[in-house]
Amino acid sequence: MTDTSRPSAATPLCDQLRQLGEWNSAWDPIYELDPQWTEKFMDMGTLPMRKGVLDPKTVEFLAIAVDASCTHLYAPGVRRHIRKALDLGATREEITAVLQLVSVLGIHSIALGAPMLVDELARERP
Repeated sequence: MTDTSRPSAATPLCDQLRQLGEWNSAWDPIYELDPQWTEKFMDMGTLPMRKGVLDPKTVEFLAIAVDASCTHLYAPGVRRHIRKALDLGATREEITAVLQLVSVLGIHSIALGAPMLVDELARERP
């Protein structure tokens, strides 16, 4: 559903992401609601990659880490970025290391919860 009461604004970056197969269909609803905001968001979010400060393989490692993190868990993105990293020459060991590093984000759950469990168990004891 597109709002036809507003003039449509150019969204060259969003259009480019679609053409490159980098567009996530989960972004469609926000794009339909506000294409200009979505364009600005994509511009901000992709600027570090477009500036070329990091090499493309490192960018893919970071994308894998973000998509695989316990706060994101976006499997299609993990798969897409693993494939791109492999295409850029990444090794199995490098990608495994990225996944191992990001897995420690979940350690905070046990680090927070375990002391609470110990406290609560201590309260139950006479």
